[in-house]
This record gives sequence, C-alpha cells and structure tokens, in this order.
Amino acid sequence: MSTIDRRILKTQEAIKKAFIELMSETNFDHITIQNIADRANVGRRTVYHHYLDKFDLLDKLIEEHISELRKLCKSAAELSFIDANLIWFEYFEQNFSFFSTMLASKGAPSFRSRFLSFVIEELEGEVDIIKGVNQGLSEDIIVKFFGSAIVGIVESYFTDEIRQSPQYVAEQAGILLERNF
Repeated sequence: MSTIDRRILKTQEAIKKAFIELMSETNFDHITIQNIADRANVGRRTVYHHYLDKFDLLDKLIEEHISELRKLCKSAAELSFIDANLIWFEYFEQNFSFFSTMLASKGAPSFRSRFLSFVIEELEGEVDIIKGVNQGLSEDIIVKFFGSAIVGIVESYFTDEIRQSPQYVAEQAGILLERNF
C-alpha cells in the first residue's frame, strides 16, 4: 500500500470517527459538513472529496458495516447459531461506538431498517417448514419474527436495557435460534 493510499484511508477514518462522535452528541439534522471537517481536523473540501454530503457519508458507513457482517456470516456458515452470534457480538464490541450511536440515535433510522433487512436476508433458507417445530408455518413470518427479535436484542444491548456480557447475550440468542431453526 502506498503512502497516498494510507493517507486517504487515515483521512477517511478520521472523517468517519468525527461523524460518529458528532452523531452521538447531536441530532443528525444539526450536523454540518463544517462540523465534521472541524472535528476530523480536515478541510471541508476534503470531506466533499470523499463524500457527496452527510447522507452519503452515513450511507457508506452503514454499508461498510453491513458488508462486514455479511462477510462474518459467510465465514460462520457452518457454525452453530451460538458460535456465529459470538462472532457477531465480538464485531459489535470492536465497533461499539458505531453500533451504539446508530441504534440509539433518532437520526439514523435508516441503519435499523437496513440492519433488519440484512438479518432477515441471512435467516432466509435456514427455516425448515416441512418438519419439526415450524412445520406448516410461514417461512416469511418466521424470518421476520426472528429478524425483528434479533435486531431488538442487539438494540437493547446497545441502549443498556440488557446489561449482561456480550458473550451471555450472544449465547442466549443463539440458543433461542437453535431451538427454532
């Protein structure tokens, strides 16, 4: 990787970090490109060089994390739900600032809906409605039900409504998924 590439990555990381910090402090609607530039210690032009506007920045940030979660799902495809959840919660912990801000912020409902769509997409095809506990039930309803439950649990974890360790929450959610899938 060249020096220029490193500088670009370092600048983008500074911008993203500044943006997340600002979102944790103030409503998204009140954040300006100038606020982001000042916090990241870069010029406004630099922010605009990398992002069209704050909406583009938010969109790219969300997509980056959804993409990483998708990669984790692929790498954990052969694991139990419990072990796969542990991997997810490790990622959540490593990116605590982002997820807590996105799930606690009223300015980022787009994250919650995209996260829910992603979880539902990952659950599709996991349900057996031919035999077992879900025999005869609608796969669509089952995946939406459990997708909403998973997002709700993650959201409760980040808003401090669930105060157990990430390992405990991951294991509990994994057990519930194992029982029903």
